[in-house]
Amino acid sequence: MRSFIVLFFVIMSLTGFSQSSFYDFVVKDINGNDFAFSQLAGKKVMVVNTASKCGFTPQYEGLEKLYKEFGGEDFVIIGFPANNFLYQEPGSDEAIKEFCTLNYGVTFPMMSKISVKGNKKHDLYKWLTQKDLNGVQDSKVSWNFQKYLIGKDGKLEKVISPKTKPYNSEIVDWIKQ
Repeated sequence: MRSFIVLFFVIMSLTGFSQSSFYDFVVKDINGNDFAFSQLAGKKVMVVNTASKCGFTPQYEGLEKLYKEFGGEDFVIIGFPANNFLYQEPGSDEAIKEFCTLNYGVTFPMMSKISVKGNKKHDLYKWLTQKDLNGVQDSKVSWNFQKYLIGKDGKLEKVISPKTKPYNSEIVDWIKQ
């Protein structure tokens, strides 16, 4: 039995199934510290890939408004800077943090810059975009500020277009449910 368990974990790690749940992920925050998603259990979570030099960058304002109104015990926004679309997030984590703080007063958790598509796609975004991992649906990150809505049970519930502003009724209604 023991050899079966070891073999199972070896196969799982080789096939990329090391994270079976949203709560299994540990990422680096924008300050370089570990951020365990397990601490988000029981909360609704919006995961959004961000960029400082994008036509959608003003969405930071709406994200912050949403976070100030609904953030806390039941809801959190997690921002992931990414430089995948026309190099619209070229800065370092320090520069991104400064930009977000000075220009939009961002207080929701921001993570270290990652890749959300291509060969270097972060494991979290593999989970978010692949039905065989998230159990719900396949999707592609089409641009900066695409939103992934995770339910209180850690399951992917909705994928929201980058064009949809954060304070859209679809998102607000989802938070209030």
